[in-house]
Amino acid sequence: MALKESGEMYLESIYVLLNEKGIVRSIDVAEKMGFSKPSVSRAIGILKNNELISVSREGYITLTEVGLVKAKQIFERHTVVSNVLIALGVPKEIADDDACRIEHIISEETFLAIKKYLNGQK
Repeated sequence: MALKESGEMYLESIYVLLNEKGIVRSIDVAEKMGFSKPSVSRAIGILKNNELISVSREGYITLTEVGLVKAKQIFERHTVVSNVLIALGVPKEIADDDACRIEHIISEETFLAIKKYLNGQK
């Protein structure tokens, strides 16, 4: 299933928030991403319809097994790309911002080549 960039951003934010806080609600996602509650509500509905998340009656968001796998992949891309940029001398804040954009468009082949290169460097 192909997820649009915005859906990937929401999924990654939910993943990060779950790791930071343990529990996540739509309001937490809205605050983290700086988006309006209606925008987040729409995105949450799309992620839920795609069976990437589930939402309890109390409004707590959890990742499904498929959602967790996808979120981990997106987060790994972000982390690896950000670390490469930082290693190249890019300031952390800029590296994080750039990685956030790059992670959604980089091909799987290029990403795997970067990981292979980095693993050979260690």
